Amino acid sequence: MKSHHLVRTANQAEFIIPNGFSSISQGFRRWSVVNRESGSVHQEFNICELESGGFINAHIHTFEESIYLLEGQLICETGDGKFALEAGDYGIIQVAAAHSFRNDSAAPVRWAEMLAPQPRVGKVDVYPVEALSHSGPPIPIDARNPRTRYFGNITKDHMDPTRQSQELLAVSGSMRTALMVYTGITVKMMVDSDLGAHLHTMFMVKYVPGGGASSHDHPFEETYMILDGQVDAWFDDHTYTLKAGDIAWAGVGCIHGFRNTTDATVQWLETSVPQSPTRHAYRFARDWDYFEKAAQK
Repeated sequence: MKSHHLVRTANQAEFIIPNGFSSISQGFRRWSVVNRESGSVHQEFNICELESGGFINAHIHTFEESIYLLEGQLICETGDGKFALEAGDYGIIQVAAAHSFRNDSAAPVRWAEMLAPQPRVGKVDVYPVEALSHSGPPIPIDARNPRTRYFGNITKDHMDPTRQSQELLAVSGSMRTALMVYTGITVKMMVDSDLGAHLHTMFMVKYVPGGGASSHDHPFEETYMILDGQVDAWFDDHTYTLKAGDIAWAGVGCIHGFRNTTDATVQWLETSVPQSPTRHAYRFARDWDYFEKAAQK
């Protein structure tokens, strides 16, 4: 049976200068994990590195791009302004929106990158444009600042059900700041239609000890990057133990599930493409097993 999933461990990382960037960047490398070659049809999920003093000049894409800062400091310039991103910051760059990156710090910077849809077959889809020019220092990411409307920040407090008051999170209380908690799972939306994305979502997931999701599949693809802890996972009848730095992908129809069998929490970054439908986003195996048994009576 053809596999509809992918698992890559942190020690398999291979960073190269991606096509289309050699002439517009310096010190930039990318580990492309999920892409057309790996079996995906909707997305690319990459880990990017930019050396101290490195840059990526202004350019546009034919796809949406979202980023999540893993470590270091990154200056991102868009048509809206110049922004200073640090670990835990994230953002969406819309289709054909001009943007550039720069690392003015003394240390390398790393970020997760989500592209949806994939670049076109036979095309690189990286188009250099005129330099963006905004005076003054870069603006730090602040959910209350309308100038950073396409960016956000996520912290441990955002994932803690006991620390969701407006005073603690320092943002307006609304569904935009809501935390979803169920069966030992905590979910916090990051990049979605509210932030300006149309083609994909990015969110944070945490499982407490004993938390889990039984076997299920979706009408969309998912990618998972483990940030902290470890989790038992199964995809297409194959079982794995995923640890910090590992990345997994589940294609449409891939039956998968998770269980935290440790005594500590596990947290990961997750993306889905296309965006989840309003109904029938989950197809749980246990529900259809129940129906099958009931129909035989």
